[in-house]
Amino acid sequence: MEIDDSTLWPPDAAPAPAFCGDAERARVVAAHGLDALVDDPELAEIVRFAARLCETPVALVTLVESEQQRFIARTGVEAEGTPRSTSFCAYTMMDGGLLVVPDAREDERFAEFDLVTGDFGLRFYAGAPIASREGAPIGALCVLDTRPRPGGLTELQAQGLTLLSQAVKRRFQAQREARQHRHEFARQAARFRTLGDWLPDVIWSADGEGRFDYFNARWQRVTGSAPPRDMQGWLGFVHADDRERASAAWQEAMARGDSFENEFRLLQADGSWRWTIARALPVRDEDDSVARWYGTLTDIDERHREADSSDTLARELAHRIKNIFALISGLISLRTRGREELRPFGEELVGTIASLGKAQDFVLPSADQGSGDLRGLISVLLEPFAGIRAHRIAVAGETAPVGSRAAISLALVLHEMATNAIKYGALAKQEGRIAIELAREGEDILVTWAETGGPAPAIAESGGNGFGTRLIDMSVGQLGGKVSREWRECGLAATLRLPVVRLAD
Repeated sequence: MEIDDSTLWPPDAAPAPAFCGDAERARVVAAHGLDALVDDPELAEIVRFAARLCETPVALVTLVESEQQRFIARTGVEAEGTPRSTSFCAYTMMDGGLLVVPDAREDERFAEFDLVTGDFGLRFYAGAPIASREGAPIGALCVLDTRPRPGGLTELQAQGLTLLSQAVKRRFQAQREARQHRHEFARQAARFRTLGDWLPDVIWSADGEGRFDYFNARWQRVTGSAPPRDMQGWLGFVHADDRERASAAWQEAMARGDSFENEFRLLQADGSWRWTIARALPVRDEDDSVARWYGTLTDIDERHREADSSDTLARELAHRIKNIFALISGLISLRTRGREELRPFGEELVGTIASLGKAQDFVLPSADQGSGDLRGLISVLLEPFAGIRAHRIAVAGETAPVGSRAAISLALVLHEMATNAIKYGALAKQEGRIAIELAREGEDILVTWAETGGPAPAIAESGGNGFGTRLIDMSVGQLGGKVSREWRECGLAATLRLPVVRLAD
């Protein structure tokens, strides 16, 4: 952590009077958390260099407390501190600027100190005060010798000791700010946990490898169990029928480093199962690697039950509509029976109704046909035409979701185009073929219908200007799309441009 020297207390300034009282000073000293700096490598290097610079056997960084003087960093002594009553640094920190004592025996302030009269035999002392950024005296950086030094420090040594004391201040301030940041982080984390515990969802986090390290209290309330530590533990709470799918989805998200979402049944505290949706987002580090995952588990059981009820209703409705289609087809056949002039029209109308029924089956849960996508719908609707003529219709390319409204319009279009191909186009001859290619282009999907091997264009064009053509244009227009046609030597080429967003209606 880089500290701006302009925020440090000046090295030659006396301490701020407001912070010289023991209570005020103790509060500021405690804010630094200096216990964490005892034998700190950076401070140890500073005292070793100070001893070499000043040519003394001992150098110390001291913390002067109400009763004791502690050595935060030291070289040349084994002791970890002394009583404050015999502390030279207590004088240094209160005066401001360097304190140099050439011979302590001759200084009345220190001559009777145990460090001077006792076994240690201190003679020479030089110290630079250490103060907090607001001017509270903390201690000193000092050098000691058992021999007197009448000349004191050289100019270079005095300047160097002062600069080193500034380095000590920076280290103390960095420790103070780091401690404040840790405390602030802890406060924020505590607030987050409190908030998380009151949320209706299960909140969780995991490291980049997917090892869980946090669940809010909701997990315990929902499952009645301790939080899992890893994926295997989590899967134990997932219904057996959903476990493989959920695990595969999570492993895929981990491999991609992408968002995760999956629905499964979660074991409850009472032994029941409730549908739950799990979501997670990755957080990346500066190397763009996933460093953490944050996720939620949301109860969607009621919504699932409502969806199941809706599906049941939709299946029943689809069944009834299918019966109506069958009834209409029967009535048409009955009315046209024995009337040859109406038979072609009746057969075509019955075929159109059948296509509408297939479209409905495809997008509603009344049958197990596809998944509501464009390519699947085209294949289903054209299957009767291709089957009769030995699979002469090929469908390839991209796809897009299709809703119920769009499916009905597309059923009319495709049935009409296939009917025209049988009457006038490629399917009118044995060697004729139809190739349908789907391709995304921006916000649209292009459906290219290309016929080959049909009758000569002059004959084919005769089927291109009637009611069927207008029906195709109108149905495509209802989808917000456009249709273009080109009569080539090899047969009809038509392109439907359909907005993807309208197809999903």
